[in-house]
Amino acid sequence: MTDTPDNTIVYGTKDVLISLCNSVTRVLSVATQGTVRYSGMVQRIGKTCLKPDIGCFVLFNGGFSGLVVINFSAAAAMEIYQSYLLSMGMSESDLAPAYTSDEVANVMGELMNQVVGDFTSAIQRELQTRITQNQPKMLVLNQQVVLSVDANLNQPEARRVTFYTARNNIFYLELAIDRTQFIKLYDFEPHEAPDPDSLMTQAASQHQAAAPQTGNGGSDMDDLLRSLGM
Repeated sequence: MTDTPDNTIVYGTKDVLISLCNSVTRVLSVATQGTVRYSGMVQRIGKTCLKPDIGCFVLFNGGFSGLVVINFSAAAAMEIYQSYLLSMGMSESDLAPAYTSDEVANVMGELMNQVVGDFTSAIQRELQTRITQNQPKMLVLNQQVVLSVDANLNQPEARRVTFYTARNNIFYLELAIDRTQFIKLYDFEPHEAPDPDSLMTQAASQHQAAAPQTGNGGSDMDDLLRSLGM
């Protein structure tokens, strides 16, 4: 029996975006032991950009392809970084003093990896398809960088959402994705979501066990250019 428009459930760009926003708020709220929320309004944008002060981008592909960009103000990045490490038991004197520190970029990249991992897991549960992503790349920026990445997007749609930290510092998420729809063929129950606290505990253990990483802006920019195929 063919479904009629009345009983066909369709998931589109809006639903994918909501799932991604929920992953950001879920992971960062647990990590910082505070409330991270996002605006009820979304912007349609023409292109995604990395912007100052510190930005991250992640490519994903599989059931559908896309690009995620998150741009943090210095204040938002430092609040998330400090709250996360303090909640892990580190003392304030051991924290990096500025957002330009490699330590801040490493920790924020670690958190973004957890966010995208939560998102890909949610997509698998909710849409019964699979996507994979590359390692998030976190860069300290002093000027805007327009991303033009070959993400296999034929009919791209781009959106921007504003997020607020517990102290009302602002950061922005940008999503570029192929125009797509998922039509539910039959009713199913999504698998149970993993416990965010367990994910954060695992991430904290990995962070404490990892050796300090050093680098400079030049090597980061080289990595970025290689990722863009330049």
